[in-house]
Amino acid sequence: MKILMVAANAKFIHSSLALRSIQKYCEKYSVHINNLELTINHNENQALKSIYEESPDVIAFSCYIWNMEMIEKLIPIIAKILPDTKIILGGPEVSYNSEKLFEEIPQIDIVIEGEGEETWYELLEHYVDKSRELKQIDGIVYRDSSGDIRRNAPRMPLDLNKIPFVYDDIGKLDNRIIYYEASRGCPFSCQYCLSSIDKGVRFLELPRVCEDMKIFLDHEVKQVKFVDRTFNANIKYAISIWEFLKENDNGITNFHFEIAADLMTKEALECLKDARPNLFQFEIGVQSTNPDVLTAIQRKMDFEEVASVVNKIKSFGNIHQHLDLIAGLPKEDMDSFRKSFNDVIEIRPEKLQLGFLKVLKGSGLNRDAGKYGLIYKDIAPYEILYTKVLSYDEMLKLHSIEDMLDKFYNSGRFEYSMEYLFSLYPSPFDAMEDLALYWEECGYHKVKHSKNAHYNILIDFTKARTGANIELMKELARFDLAIHEKLINIPKKLLTVDQGKYKEAIKEFYNNKDNIDKYLPQLSKFTSVQINRMAHIEVFQFDLPSLTRTLDFANVSEEVTAIVFNYHNRDPLTSDADYNTIKF
Repeated sequence: MKILMVAANAKFIHSSLALRSIQKYCEKYSVHINNLELTINHNENQALKSIYEESPDVIAFSCYIWNMEMIEKLIPIIAKILPDTKIILGGPEVSYNSEKLFEEIPQIDIVIEGEGEETWYELLEHYVDKSRELKQIDGIVYRDSSGDIRRNAPRMPLDLNKIPFVYDDIGKLDNRIIYYEASRGCPFSCQYCLSSIDKGVRFLELPRVCEDMKIFLDHEVKQVKFVDRTFNANIKYAISIWEFLKENDNGITNFHFEIAADLMTKEALECLKDARPNLFQFEIGVQSTNPDVLTAIQRKMDFEEVASVVNKIKSFGNIHQHLDLIAGLPKEDMDSFRKSFNDVIEIRPEKLQLGFLKVLKGSGLNRDAGKYGLIYKDIAPYEILYTKVLSYDEMLKLHSIEDMLDKFYNSGRFEYSMEYLFSLYPSPFDAMEDLALYWEECGYHKVKHSKNAHYNILIDFTKARTGANIELMKELARFDLAIHEKLINIPKKLLTVDQGKYKEAIKEFYNNKDNIDKYLPQLSKFTSVQINRMAHIEVFQFDLPSLTRTLDFANVSEEVTAIVFNYHNRDPLTSDADYNTIKF
């Protein structure tokens, strides 16, 4: 008996935790199981070839909102080229309204609802050992021998400690994100999320988590992403894991957690403040700051408390924080979303992730879509189109703003030029809205642009739409570029100072050991030629180092200032180059 389990990941760098968890739990039958990981960008014929060459007796797909469209296209073809193969679907995308799936995809034989480990073990008993009938397996919906659709009893939650460590192939995942699950369930009841259906939260035993983390650390994996819906649901449990990771830090591995900021405690913050920069990364779901919206989605949150915690963590200077907003929630009109956006960006998180509501099967908002006028796409990922209080035109505008947010804020490449831009508008949202409008008016959304082109476009926009000091904006944009990379091909529109007349002074600077010892001590062991490759001197017509500390754009000092950027010494959190004002 040959079982092929297939995952279609969103990107190559992702890995499938679900497939590995099932295969490891069913290790008794490992000789019968092969896993195949594709991506949703795979060529259809290549995907079919990979599946056909396996010639499985049973093929199972792990189904999510991002890969369901691809799977639905593959299944009818697979049924033609492998007519005797049984087809099984599992995963969150097929765990609700399963009977309807048999009408939409008549080629499928079984749908697994809910957790899959124990269900798969019993299915293997059925297929391999012939020791169990389908009607005896909880958690499945299936087509019986007469063609009728049968639903068995639901599967009871599994003790997570029964699942072994799943990454036998960790040595083959050097360039992939490792996913890890320390708990299942969520303490919240957010109506847009499937986790709200689970009752209670189950945890892996702490010693087991620490044992697993040690394996990741010993293998120096790049990133471990915890998939727990609210990692700090049990704050003492979370602190224990963070303390262990700090004590065993290998200086390389980054750990990503989705947390609720309003569940943090003083003890938790005390634990985090001395963590190595980039050891931890937090994703914090704000979703909205409107109390009426939060009530509608049954999400309790005090944004002032969230902001206080996020600012406290930000003051540590060691943890990337990504804050999330969701557009299209019930009762959130454009004015409300504008306020939510401005409330969150006021904190200046490393990233502000603007997502759009997905009306998931089985979620509370799917049930209440008519009540709130939620109109969404019929196929996965069921993205919102418009609502009773937010029109489709407004939703399109928010999509454009999301694009600008990613390019000019989340990229981290325009920190100070964006601060100046924000100061020119009533609010950051208004700035991003106008930038998005300009971007589309100029047709920039129709073609791809180089990173340098974005700097030129920002200058053109500032000149066309604001009363800004355009020379200052050019200087700030060039400064932003310089702290990220050594300036070689500077966009023409950023040139304000003739650097050529300082050529000899710059050469003398690098040849003077006292200068190196004072301004670039980390490079003192290198030759002047080597230092010139690892550092860069740029002359500006404003005192930008002082301005970056005050952000007082109205009173910037017009003083020619030479700055040396040290690319050998970067901020471990932002990767910004170290820099110092120098005198020739």
